[in-house]
Amino acid sequence: MSTLVALARAQAFAAGRAQPIATVRHLHVHDHPFVVIPLAMAGEANAPLAAMVGAAPDDPRLLVVAQPRNRAERFAFADALAGALVPYLTSFAGDTEAVAVDRGRDVRHRFVDAPQVWVPNTGGVDFLRLFGRSTRFRRVDGEYPVPPTVPLLGQWLTFLAGASEVPGSSLLLNAVQALGLHWATGQSGAEDAHLGSLLAWIESGAAAAREAESGPVAGPATDPDFDNRVLAPLISDGDPALTPVLRELLLPTWQRMWRTLALLRTLPAGERVAGRWDSDRDSYSSFVEHLAESGLPQPRRDGAVAAAARLQRLENAATRYAVQRAFDDPLVMAEYRLAGVAFGGVVTLANPDRVDDTGKRPVLRPRIMVATTETLRIEAGATLTSPARPAQKAKVISVTRTETGWDVLLELSGGMGRKLMAEPGTVPAVGEKLLLTTLSEAYRPGAAFPEPAETPWTHGGPPEPYSDPAQPDDDQPD
Repeated sequence: MSTLVALARAQAFAAGRAQPIATVRHLHVHDHPFVVIPLAMAGEANAPLAAMVGAAPDDPRLLVVAQPRNRAERFAFADALAGALVPYLTSFAGDTEAVAVDRGRDVRHRFVDAPQVWVPNTGGVDFLRLFGRSTRFRRVDGEYPVPPTVPLLGQWLTFLAGASEVPGSSLLLNAVQALGLHWATGQSGAEDAHLGSLLAWIESGAAAAREAESGPVAGPATDPDFDNRVLAPLISDGDPALTPVLRELLLPTWQRMWRTLALLRTLPAGERVAGRWDSDRDSYSSFVEHLAESGLPQPRRDGAVAAAARLQRLENAATRYAVQRAFDDPLVMAEYRLAGVAFGGVVTLANPDRVDDTGKRPVLRPRIMVATTETLRIEAGATLTSPARPAQKAKVISVTRTETGWDVLLELSGGMGRKLMAEPGTVPAVGEKLLLTTLSEAYRPGAAFPEPAETPWTHGGPPEPYSDPAQPDDDQPD
């Protein structure tokens, strides 16, 4: 937990109302999302009991498994879920747009939009991941066949669950995490996992949150007392009253999900949210293409090289997401300013026409002086970036102590045009307020990984040739 979030939690506790920890929305909220509220049977590994699904707040559809231990009923549930979810997911695979690649030398196509699925909490994401793993390898023929929609559903759920692991992705989102990214409450992190309580802190305050704590859960696990008193008799007797009971249980969470979406839409989207949604559309387009070409299910586990490459992509995405959130949001950047790796100041001197001719050819290298009163943990030689000019780099030439703070001398490069004279507005002018930080959105190239066949046998490569030490040499007698 960061210092500012801890302070916001203390303020929320004192005020009895959740406090904002973001000035913009850091995720994409679709105009037509799809909500899934899964419910699993307690004590069973991923045994679905029910799910409330739909793409409109006034049109919830309830899917129920009367006997979760019955294999046929569970796959009938998967078939029904596929009938509701898969048409929504594939409905965006229509119109495409051309995207320039390789610096304009080539072009590729992606869909102009992509789906977005919402679940109440991280447990809902885990449920979809496990349910996808348990269905994507099922056979549609032979012994114990399942409907053709079941393995297709499993592939889609696996794709969405994998996308949810990418920091900044908005293909599969959970309401608890989305709200916690933008508001801080006066309760514990464990209590924030209850959607009703978290939403009540934001909408009404602590008193309403205490009442919501005793309300119905958001799944996927049910309340043990509810299981013993209500569910167990209804399931064991095959009572048709099970459906209305489950509808009453899930309907409050369904309403809260749509209130969550409406609440998030009140925040303006961050400047870089659209770029991350473009990446989501790229992922969606690639997966649709994969289904059309081969349709093979995702492997049970990645090989060594694929796992290492995926880990690197996730690390790069996490770094990029943290930087983009800070660049988009002054409240997020404030944490870096407290740490001394970002500072705000005023330009006091500027030499926009300075040319460095010490190399083979002269290059434009303007210099500016920035005065700041903030704490600094930046030394000469460091490279800084300004969110206002992300393509421009500022090298720290010197840091000088003054009576009121610091004078930082910077040498600028990039983002000023290709001539020996800077384009208008590309060099900060005297009097301009500037925010500078060591954070950077610069592209981070991936590492070179070996081919799977070139890895050791311990990592999936070919085994070493075996030589039996007891085998006699050719020149020795038998």
